[in-house]
Amino acid sequence: MKTLLFIALGGALGATLRFGITDLMARLLGRSFPYGTLTVNLLGSLVMGCVFILVQQQIVNAHSWRPFVMVGMLGALTTFSSFSLDSLLLLEQGQWLKAMLNVCLNVVCCIIVTYLGMQITTSVLASR
Repeated sequence: MKTLLFIALGGALGATLRFGITDLMARLLGRSFPYGTLTVNLLGSLVMGCVFILVQQQIVNAHSWRPFVMVGMLGALTTFSSFSLDSLLLLEQGQWLKAMLNVCLNVVCCIIVTYLGMQITTSVLASR
């Protein structure tokens, strides 16, 4: 029951962050490209890499942090369904280049940023 509570609290935080970040990016950069989805996917990937190392190195408790951050918060913050819809809508509008750019940026950059999160966290832990 405690695990479900951690997931629910993390999900509420992630959904709230997602709304705020997406709204902020639309106001800053406009709505001609899904900047908000890209931003939350990149941010979520970075945090995923960091938390993975913290759990792996047993710096944080996997039984509480994994459900709260990795399942709840990041599950609500980054959604593949929004990324898919954004890409499909761009394709339907005939924006093939933007659609392909969105797919490539989200997939490639999120893998890179997850790796960076792991490397940064490993370096910080090594310097302690």
